[in-house]
Amino acid sequence: MSDQPQLEQVVIIGGGLVGGLCALLLAKAGIQPIVLDAAPELDDAILQRRDARVLALSPATISLLQQTEVWPHIQRKADYYGMQVWSRDGYGSLEFGKTDSTAPCTPQDLLGSMVEPSVLGLAIQQELKAQITQYHTQVRVQRIEPFGQYWQITLCDGQQFNTALLIGADGANSLVRKMAGIGVDVLDYQQTAISCAIKTEKPHQQIARQVFLPTGPLAFLPMTDIATTHLNKNEAAGHWQSVVWTLPEQDAEELNQLSDADFLKAITHASGHMLGQVTIVESRAAFPLAARQADRYVLPHLALIGDAAHVVHPLAGQGVNLGCLDAALLVDSLMRDAERGLWAHWQTLNRYEVKRRTHNSLMMHSFSGLSWLQGSQLKAVQWLRSEGMHVVANNPLLLNIFTEQASGKSAIKDTRYDQY
Repeated sequence: MSDQPQLEQVVIIGGGLVGGLCALLLAKAGIQPIVLDAAPELDDAILQRRDARVLALSPATISLLQQTEVWPHIQRKADYYGMQVWSRDGYGSLEFGKTDSTAPCTPQDLLGSMVEPSVLGLAIQQELKAQITQYHTQVRVQRIEPFGQYWQITLCDGQQFNTALLIGADGANSLVRKMAGIGVDVLDYQQTAISCAIKTEKPHQQIARQVFLPTGPLAFLPMTDIATTHLNKNEAAGHWQSVVWTLPEQDAEELNQLSDADFLKAITHASGHMLGQVTIVESRAAFPLAARQADRYVLPHLALIGDAAHVVHPLAGQGVNLGCLDAALLVDSLMRDAERGLWAHWQTLNRYEVKRRTHNSLMMHSFSGLSWLQGSQLKAVQWLRSEGMHVVANNPLLLNIFTEQASGKSAIKDTRYDQY
């Protein structure tokens, strides 16, 4: 008689965007995971508040959310069709997509969509409740332990689960990663990002904008106006933006101590009045910036995805999209081998790690290098930066390559999720 306990096929710790997407992709493929989420259950009350941040969802991420039936539940979003990037101390600019607001846009022109984390979280939870039989919120994990061919998860209330595959999707400070004994490399940028929601004199016109200042990048990202969506239908739409302003730690601390009136003046000046005066600011917050990379993404019968595996610089807004690609590539690898009668085989997990860790490492180091390049005050570097931007801006082929990479389409090519 075997002493091995009854095993669950897969348990996912973390039910945010990446963990929730992973669960829904598995459910779509016929596998019912158990989802253990520390977050509380959300309701429509969150729609009355505006987040300071938005997540810049790529076309590939949007496609995955459509395939898992999450996208129709997104109740507030700001699609964008153009992106402008320039350096204040250089010349020329990079323009992606449709930056001429007078030209009509088609669905094929979409560069992405800006969605507030709370709005996205509500949509994910709605589908998890509809599709996942064992979806648990407000769950606290006490410990995880390996037992040869499975992992045992013990909750703070004493409940236990034994699983043939444990997926850690529990964020940058992942408990799964720590308890599994997986180390992490940390690159402290010694920078702080100030995030807030602002209203500008001129509309964003569905264009994302980022200017590189000597102190770091300043991004204005389109948001949906709550007032236009829910309250005053006569108010002009398109004037709200989410800001991510990267600064040296001391500069950020000083800015964050300013009154709202003085902060409005400072951000209007720093932006070069790109959308006129900044007239309102809400929900200012600051967070330190660091890149992280787990030493391993997998162990026998365990895999890390999303921020549990990697965190990149926010200047390109790709962190959340890299996590969603982790989920898609992991599930695709699992299901390919499941068709051959295998589940969570070591070679399957190792194949996932090789694909994603290589790609994510390249992206992480690219963003770190770009951050240094844009922040350098050396004249030679400034010249090289301006020349490089000028060359790319005048080369449609290079612009298309950058756009294709940012879309995430190439990462899911030849998988079951390729709909392009």
